[in-house]
Amino acid sequence: MATRSLRSSRSQHPERGVAALQLIVLLGPVFLIMMGFAVDLGRLYSSRAELKTAADAMALAAAGRLIGTDSASEAAAAAAQLALSTAGGVGNRYDFGGLTIGETGGLLTSETPTPEFFDNAAGAIGEDTAAEQTQADSAAARYVRVTVRAEAPLVFFGLLAQGQERKTQLAVQAVAGVSAPLCTICGQEVIAVAPINADDTVDFGFVADTRYTLGYQCQGGLPPPALANTTQRIQYLLLDGYNVDATTLSDEGTQAYRIGVAGLPPNTNRDLACLRMDQTKILWASATTRACNATVNPTAINHLCGLAARFDNTVPDACAAIPEVDSVIAGHPIDSDTTDLDTYAGYTGNTRRVITAAIVDALNAAGEMTILGWRQFLIEPSNGAATLNIDAQNGRFPVLYIGSPVPVRQGSFAGCTSQLASGPGKVVLYR
Repeated sequence: MATRSLRSSRSQHPERGVAALQLIVLLGPVFLIMMGFAVDLGRLYSSRAELKTAADAMALAAAGRLIGTDSASEAAAAAAQLALSTAGGVGNRYDFGGLTIGETGGLLTSETPTPEFFDNAAGAIGEDTAAEQTQADSAAARYVRVTVRAEAPLVFFGLLAQGQERKTQLAVQAVAGVSAPLCTICGQEVIAVAPINADDTVDFGFVADTRYTLGYQCQGGLPPPALANTTQRIQYLLLDGYNVDATTLSDEGTQAYRIGVAGLPPNTNRDLACLRMDQTKILWASATTRACNATVNPTAINHLCGLAARFDNTVPDACAAIPEVDSVIAGHPIDSDTTDLDTYAGYTGNTRRVITAAIVDALNAAGEMTILGWRQFLIEPSNGAATLNIDAQNGRFPVLYIGSPVPVRQGSFAGCTSQLASGPGKVVLYR
């Protein structure tokens, strides 16, 4: 009886099966579109994020090379391309890391972008239409815009009329540049100089493209004269940078050398890694001043040995006794341009020769010195040599004043009562 009832029910309602079939037919395209959204859109969002990461990396790398020279934009463009290099197996790719940007992958193509350079952030970001139409020349460039375009694959959308090519175009953009002047700078040198003219808040009396002699402050007698081919001798001191709590490279002479090689090392104690605007600092305790006709103190010599390593990583005899000197110098390349220059615009190096000196209210070997700001100098090779003369009386070495065009490694805007009008900045991502 039950069996006959079930058969009867089926025979009485054949339209139910037909309706179900019709529903499947009607909803099939909907399911297909939903699958397209789930798979293709997810893949597109992933590819877009990968392309944005690549564009960001390119922009940041390029901005770090905007150092105010005639070859800056060329070096910046080359640095941007390194972010895409797969020579080491780690270059930026997209589509789950399967496609190399700038290369053709089957039916898909992507462009290796040429960065655009600007002298103002508004032009680079696109807020200033007039500025956007005029790119800056190499020396004036402070911001870079990178646009990456690439084709991404379609799977389910490729079944629709709109996606018959089975691919779609993606475009992302990144803008990076040199920030406003920083109030706190980390990783810089501990050289301190006094202003030539304290009323000049832009250059403190120093003149761009002028060669000076930096000589360690001395007392008694007549100070040694400026070196040949320099205009005048500027005294300097070493601010306290000795980390007494260090467990590695703990020797004081080694630390002075290390700071000369690469600036203050990172430290969880910010006061040991950074200098701050309006901060009061004292002399490095062992870097005492001596008579002008005496040999400069060992700490200053060790620091000078570190500066010399920026030209040549062969340790001079005068520096060979520094503990762990070979360990410190390992991994720090020399400058790619070690030539003697009369103008900074012609510099083509990697900024290893650039030092960021603290400008203090007055040199005071026996008390406090207040930091007024920072300015940068390009170290010149000693006359007739390819590096610095470690044995020069009074620890003298030649420099070229360049202002503050080179972005520093790290820093912040905290520490100022008001925003600085000039000084070095750091590389930041604007978009």
